[in-house]
Amino acid sequence: MMVLTLGCVPSFSKKITKDLWPDGTEISEWFRDTTQTRTDVFTNKYRITDYGVINDGRTHTKEFQALIDKVAADGGGLIVVPEGTYLTGALFFRQGIHLHVMSGGVIMGSNDPSDYPILKTRIEGETCLYYSALINADSVDGFTMTGRGTIDGNGLTYWKHFWERRSWNPKCTNKDEQRPRLVYISNSKNVRIEGLNLQNSAFWTTHIYNSENVKLLRLHIYSPAKPVKAPSTDAVDLDVVRNVLIKDCYMSVNDDAVAIKGGKGPYADAFIGVETNDRSKSPKYPGVNLNDFPEMSGDGENSNIIIEDCEYGFCHGCLTLGSESVYSHNIILRNIKVNEANNLLWLKMRPDTPQRYSNITVEKITGNGRNFILVAPWTQFYDLKGRKDFPMSYSDNITMRDITFECRVFFNVKQDESQYHLSNFTFENLNIRGEDTDFHEEYVENFVIKNLHVTKK
Repeated sequence: MMVLTLGCVPSFSKKITKDLWPDGTEISEWFRDTTQTRTDVFTNKYRITDYGVINDGRTHTKEFQALIDKVAADGGGLIVVPEGTYLTGALFFRQGIHLHVMSGGVIMGSNDPSDYPILKTRIEGETCLYYSALINADSVDGFTMTGRGTIDGNGLTYWKHFWERRSWNPKCTNKDEQRPRLVYISNSKNVRIEGLNLQNSAFWTTHIYNSENVKLLRLHIYSPAKPVKAPSTDAVDLDVVRNVLIKDCYMSVNDDAVAIKGGKGPYADAFIGVETNDRSKSPKYPGVNLNDFPEMSGDGENSNIIIEDCEYGFCHGCLTLGSESVYSHNIILRNIKVNEANNLLWLKMRPDTPQRYSNITVEKITGNGRNFILVAPWTQFYDLKGRKDFPMSYSDNITMRDITFECRVFFNVKQDESQYHLSNFTFENLNIRGEDTDFHEEYVENFVIKNLHVTKK
């Protein structure tokens, strides 16, 4: 249909709709470039089997790391993992080095904790001592991990130990029963992880911290929920990041698929939006010496994140904000197929952390799960660290539209104005079929509802 406006010359060109962030700003072309990473451009290629990393069932951490160091000394290049299974502990990649795992090739993580050095790192929203990951890359620019092969965390032994400890100490945390992550990228930019199978992590699978311009493309990320649950094996944890694209991935893990982190604690927002070299004080908290809380020194915001064209198997949350997140905004989850997720959108509201989740869009979704949306206090292991009042949190400008979803509970939202305030939600073009179809629009200030169809099972 063509609409003519009197007094104007009609145009027959197709109208181009700009792709916009939830806050109305335009999404850059960077997010549309998903061409496959080329490995044929590397002139320096190093096959690991030529350097003592062999498929013999023994752990070859020393030889693998020596090769990484050699490639760095040579000025960089591509490390190639051929067909076969190669056992190793923690590996530390450096600037100019790239990893390619060929089809049939497997980097298998050691199940001996001593093969993962304990060092200062970032975990569960805090800067602290913890195990290194299997694959580590810090302060790199342009790092790539590619191929059709597999990086396997060999996590079964770690999972069993966790549940054994939890059986006699129900308060056991991930810090009490430490386990290595699979991939940890920190303080980096222009990173691509593409095509690989990332599986059976002992703990979080892919953790990106304090980094920007990161693309996760065509990945298959998996950990089991039975017969032994793989505890806290999140597929992707985004922790103080900017400009992240997750596209054409399959994710099925025994925890959250994509979890937005960023920090926790009663003063975690002290330096959000503040430029200062003095980390001891913040204009937001006069009289508080923030040097007394070093674990919060690395906290920050997340922005400009797109998760699209992905498929989800079982997981706790398709998109989860929290439980350690301070300020997260401009996040899009779209064109997704979901099967058996516990929650489509989960907003975890910590009573010990000032949080703001803003400008979040979930759209063009089909599938099923337990909760369509879950918003509730998250009180597991919280600590006010001496602060007398509960910091207030906010979730605003949350849009869910163009969704067909079957669930147990449609609107699982807990109202608690003493801890958090919900405002400016939009539900548009929703076709929901659920067991519990109760809906309380009065829980949200300025709730816009358009074309909402909810039927009871």
